[in-house]
Amino acid sequence: MRHNKKFNHLGRKKAHREALLANMTIALILRKRIFTTLAKAKALRVYAEPLINRAKEDTMHNRRVVFSYLQNKEAVTELFREVAQKIADRPGGYTRILKTGNRLGDNAKTCFIELVDYNENMLKEKTAKKAGRTRRSRKSNAAPAEAPKAEEAAE
Repeated sequence: MRHNKKFNHLGRKKAHREALLANMTIALILRKRIFTTLAKAKALRVYAEPLINRAKEDTMHNRRVVFSYLQNKEAVTELFREVAQKIADRPGGYTRILKTGNRLGDNAKTCFIELVDYNENMLKEKTAKKAGRTRRSRKSNAAPAEAPKAEEAAE
C-alpha cells in the first residue's frame, strides 16, 4: 500500500534526491531562474518554498535550519538578505514555473523555474494592465449608443 507517499522520487535514492534538490535550490537562489525538467521543477518547488519562507524572519535558528538543508554560505546569505526583502509581504507562492516545450533528445517536458519577484517583465505587465481597467456594464453602454440613431431616424 502506498498511503501518504505523494512526493516524486525522481528515479533516485533518498541521498541522491536530497543532494539534487539542494543543489537546484542553491542555483535558483543565486541565479533567480533555472532551466530544468517539469518533474524536477515541481519537486524543487516543494523543497525550496519552505526554505524561502523561513528567510522572512532573520533569526540564528532559521539561518541554521536553512544551512542544514543547503550547506552553502553564499546561498544562505543571499536568501536572507536580498531575497527576503523582496518576498517580505508575499504570503506564499515564491516560485513560478513556465513551461517551454519538450526536449529534443528524449521528449521530456522542460520548463523554467524562477523566483516570482525577480522577473521584471512580468512585474511591468501587471502594473500596466491594472492602470487602464474600468468596470462598465453592457446595458449602460448600449443605451447611449442607440439614442442618437433613434433621433436621426425621427428627423
